[in-house]
Order: sequence, then structure tokens, then C-alpha cells
Amino acid sequence: MINNLIKHNKEDLHNFLSKTIFKKIFIIAGNNSFKLSGLDNFFLETLKEKKTKYFLKKNPYPEYEELLSLISEIKNFSPDLIVACGGGSVLDYGKIANVLENKESLDEKITNSEYKLKKNSGKLLAIPTTAGSGAEVTPNAVIYLDKKKYSIEGPELKPDYFFLISDFVKEANKKIKSSSGFDAIAQSIESLISRKSNDKSVVYATESLKISTKHFLNFVTNTNEENTTNMSYAANLSGEAISISKTTAPHAISYPFTSLFNISHGHAVSLTLIDFLEFNFNNLNRADCNFNLKKRFELLFDIVKAKNFNEFREFLMKIQKNANLENSFEKLKIDIKPSISKILSGINSQRLSNNPIKLDTEMVKKIILSKK
Repeated sequence: MINNLIKHNKEDLHNFLSKTIFKKIFIIAGNNSFKLSGLDNFFLETLKEKKTKYFLKKNPYPEYEELLSLISEIKNFSPDLIVACGGGSVLDYGKIANVLENKESLDEKITNSEYKLKKNSGKLLAIPTTAGSGAEVTPNAVIYLDKKKYSIEGPELKPDYFFLISDFVKEANKKIKSSSGFDAIAQSIESLISRKSNDKSVVYATESLKISTKHFLNFVTNTNEENTTNMSYAANLSGEAISISKTTAPHAISYPFTSLFNISHGHAVSLTLIDFLEFNFNNLNRADCNFNLKKRFELLFDIVKAKNFNEFREFLMKIQKNANLENSFEKLKIDIKPSISKILSGINSQRLSNNPIKLDTEMVKKIILSKK
């Protein structure tokens, strides 16, 4: 059982940034979230005695060419502290730029997982402006190259510090809250049934789900200090969970929906989460994991007070609907049949291999095309 709710405030961050050890500070942010969250004015006041440089990302998701620009600017500025403040994409940019150098054929090294990670002399601070990915505690990040997603992984990526401050999260629009909040829920659900899960990840994922399923819809529709703080903490715990277990099929399949159709990440995950959970549950006898998959599903049912899978499915469908996460390909204007080849080619095989029931391309294709 985890009992210590993490809760920081602006004064905590102000005192941290005022430390004389940090003289040169490089700030990475999303243009919209930076202003909406109030971080722009906060830094203007807090860092007036520091040498600062700002990088505002333009792409909706982490993209290779923009990453190269970011790496070059950080190298030229040589900061004592890099501050990544934003959603998962901004945090991923900060994490990758802090450990990779812009050397020849970096794209090939990323594509072939032959990169070498080396931390810069400065430290990395993560400040989420969404309650979703838990990227502030995960040792991995995502980058898109030619619209295909690649994972950069290693302990060097984990930020040195993070602050969870509700004031910087609660002003996000409902669409962002819905997508990011559902991502936290999906991460914990997938973590519980991932082949790489262990006793520790189960504790993190279980605690995260108990909090997120209680506060998610109120956080989206009636945001206040309490539900924002709790959702931020739930997202943080989900990050701790997937740092151990990694995610499974729904996340593996979400990335091409983001790159091809510009569906935000958490929303993209929600498109197939229920379908793959149902597939896993219906094939319990084929489980390829070192734990009792049926008991993990029973744990999920217990958390949301469902008696069986049908009630569990209804619970997830209800929160998707109430959070305005459209689940219909047709209504999202995705012509799925002619797009299926591109979707399948963009699937992350590492995440897919964590699924508790072995999946091949034909199975994935069938599940996507038969989506209810």
C-alpha cells in the first residue's frame, strides 16, 4: 500500500530554482501549455536573476527533426539545468535531448537501437502540465521518425527531479485532460497484465487505478485542487508501474493512430484498449506469462467494483463516453480498411511482445477490423 500523496506547490519550485548552483537554465515547453498553465509568468518572475533560454516545441508529438534543433540549442547554451515543462511529448523531448548527441547517422542509430546514452553535465527537471503519462519518472521516451514511433530506453533518461504542481495542470482544456487522464488509466491496466509485471509494479498500478478511476471524470468535467492533485499522483504512479512492466498491445497500436490521424496519445490508446482486454480475457487458457492472468483480471474487476468482464467493459465504455473520447473509427473519419497496412507497419513490436497472450500481425489485424 502506498500512502504518501505527492503534492508540491509553486513556492517549493521557486525555492528549488533559486538555488545558486543553477546559473544557466534551459526551458523546454509547449507554446500553448506554457502560457495556459501560467508557467511563462512564473518563470519570468522566478528566473529574473538567472541566465535563461527557451525552446517552445511546434510539433504535436516528438519529431526527429525538431529534436535535432533542440539538441543543438542545448549544446550551444550548455545549461546547468534543463527544465522540461509540459505534457508527455515535451518531457520526452527533454529526456532524449539530455542523453543523445547530434552526431552523424543518429536517425539510423535510433532506428536500429544502436544509440549510446550519455547524460550531459547539467541536471534535468520535469514539470508535468498534464495528469497522464507519468513521464517524469519513466526511464524511456518516444521519438517519431518518418511518422514511425521509436523508443529510447535506459536509466539515463529518467529525470533527476520532478514537481507535481496542480496549479500548472488544472488549466489544461478538457480534451487534454480526457486524453492524458485516460492514458494514466490505460497504463495501469496494461501494467497489471503485462508479461513483465512483478509484485512491485502491481502495487503501483493498483494504487494508481484506485485513485484515477475515482477522480478522472470529475477532473475532466469539474476540475478542482483535490481531483487535479489526485490525478497527477495517479499518473505518477502509473509511470512508476510501466517503468517496470512496460505497456502492452493497446499502447503498441496507438502510435500509428497518432502519427497518421493526429489522434492524441491517450485517445489513441482508448480506441483499442477494450478490444484487446476482451481478447486477452477470452483467451486466458493461452496465457504466456508467469502469473495467473485470471486473478489479474479479477483484481481489475475488484478495483472498479465489476462482477465480471461485461461489467468491467461497461465501466470503461462509460468513462470513455463521459470524457468525450470518441471510439468510432467512422466518426473519427478513419477509413480503417484501406489504412490497416500503414497502421500495422507502425506498430511497436516491443510493446506488443509484452501482451500476456501472444499476438501476430494477422490477429492484430482481425481485432482492429472487427472492432465493435
